[in-house]
Amino acid sequence: MSDPIKHECGIALLRLKKPLQFYLEKYGTAFYGLNKMYLLMEKQHNRGQDGAGLANIKFDVEPGQRYISRYRSIDQKPIQDIFNHVNQRFAAIEKEDPSLLRDIDYLKKNAGFTGELFLGHLRYGTFGRNSIESCHPFLRQNNWKTRNLIVAGNFNLTNNDELFERLLKLGQHPKAKADTVTVLEKIGHFLDEENQELYGKYKPEGYSNRDVYNLIGQNMDIPKILKKSSEYWDGGYAMCGLVGHGDAFVLRDPNGIRPAFWYEDDEICVVTSERPVIQTAFNVALEDVKELTPGHALIIKKSGEVSEHEINPTREIKQCSFERIYFARPGDKDIYTERKNLGRLLVNETFKQIDGGIDDAVFTYIPNSAETSFFGLIKGLEKFQNQIKFDLIKEKGSNITDEELQSILAKRTRIEKIAIKDTKLRTFITQDDGRDDLVAHVYDITYGTVRENVDNLVVIDDSIVRGTTLKKSILRILDRLNPKRIVVVSSAPQIRYPDCYGIDMAKMGDFIAFEAAIQLLKERGMEHIIDETYEACKAELLLKKEDMVNRVKAIYKPFTADEISGKIAKMLTPEGMNAEVRLVYQTIENLHKAIPGHTGDWYFSGDYPTPGGTKVVNKAFINYVEGNRERAY
Repeated sequence: MSDPIKHECGIALLRLKKPLQFYLEKYGTAFYGLNKMYLLMEKQHNRGQDGAGLANIKFDVEPGQRYISRYRSIDQKPIQDIFNHVNQRFAAIEKEDPSLLRDIDYLKKNAGFTGELFLGHLRYGTFGRNSIESCHPFLRQNNWKTRNLIVAGNFNLTNNDELFERLLKLGQHPKAKADTVTVLEKIGHFLDEENQELYGKYKPEGYSNRDVYNLIGQNMDIPKILKKSSEYWDGGYAMCGLVGHGDAFVLRDPNGIRPAFWYEDDEICVVTSERPVIQTAFNVALEDVKELTPGHALIIKKSGEVSEHEINPTREIKQCSFERIYFARPGDKDIYTERKNLGRLLVNETFKQIDGGIDDAVFTYIPNSAETSFFGLIKGLEKFQNQIKFDLIKEKGSNITDEELQSILAKRTRIEKIAIKDTKLRTFITQDDGRDDLVAHVYDITYGTVRENVDNLVVIDDSIVRGTTLKKSILRILDRLNPKRIVVVSSAPQIRYPDCYGIDMAKMGDFIAFEAAIQLLKERGMEHIIDETYEACKAELLLKKEDMVNRVKAIYKPFTADEISGKIAKMLTPEGMNAEVRLVYQTIENLHKAIPGHTGDWYFSGDYPTPGGTKVVNKAFINYVEGNRERAY
């Protein structure tokens, strides 16, 4: 219902630990790895809309044969486009001679994507143009296998300018300032250093160059490379890499901001952004899937050895709570429970906003991602209503009649499917001209579900960021049902501060909660706070980022959360609305009760887990005051 938020990206890394002939004999196909990659990527489709990419490395091929395959797509259906492209070659082989599809040696020599090591990426871009060049995986090529590097990840770095300058000091000339390029070149630089160091160690011992590079591949210290590369990184990341000879790694940020899960058995090692994806694709139990420790890297050697190594000391764990509220699919056992808890913890405030009139209220949810929280809200309301029934029956005592008892027991929380999205219409709306009128018809509503001017209509959403869709579309549509009051319930707290770790929420002016606070300051003659905050933010930027504090909190300090919610409700109420509009937001306290393991709440609280985040929020406020629409990192 709220404006769509661009997601965190998705990763999928798969290492086949047995010879390919093993999978052909056991599973009846030479494309076991490729088929699993399709599953791993498609099951994380919610994490990528702008593009996708797939890379593969073949082990032990002869010189002169291609051993790295990569294909990226920004097609409307990028995953399908990638696998259609890959399968074209296999279709041609089948047409030539079907038996060749079971000939491993032939496939490895004559077809791409038939290697042992895969890396897939799903892009939901938060910045920049949607172009092939923006799609992961990124490739750094070299004639020496052990110097080839493929990188893809779910990340945003807040201090890319600093990192870029460090690359210049190393003597490099990066082709772009994007953090993807910076990361690739940073790791590539220390990969080159490691190669040179090992070459200097083994060459004087009399080995041939070919033997030297075999020894380099066997003895490459990936943890050392990653420690040097990531020493100054500030941000959230789950970074995947493949080295040309067959080593692979996944590195997670020290605060655990970005998610990463892995599983290993004697046949495969797999890493993804979401736990249930591994469970589904490989039919494994929840307890067998491990979470990559923050600050650690999972190292998968070409030999098949898998191990975790500390790269950067683990800091205060601040896993992204939006991952649990909104991004990840609810099939994860813990996420499903947490989202239900988010809804359940909204019962008391929701009950207040309908003045206790539960019999005269209809409950629904928009969009589908809010369904699980809706279940939690309804379960909580049913418990609430059971208590009301109990009290009524007890009050009547032995004098209660059968009719009265039946009437009390028949009371139910009224739930309806009120709005249904017309996806075809949504797809058609691409231009701003004439957009508002079309947006107002994106949802079809179910007439006859609400008693006109009698019922309150309660609609739960997972988050409200900008509120544009609410104002221009949803509230107008719901008002056609003529409810007495519309209560919009957000399972997330008020989004007050920008994200800089991978979610597309970078500008202060995009947050309706921020705009509400600014309007309240102006209405109450407190504009001086805006000016003072602006000067304070500029002063902060003169300090080292490690010494900065979030000065933007001063904008919200004069008001209670309820005051801001009330102002938001007025701002989002379209002209000509008949129904009264009220808003209920989750509290930060209840957020942590519902999701105790994911305490990253900087977009709600302003408490950033890294110094770079604090720098970004101060810069974002300066940009807002100065009318600068650029993001602050």
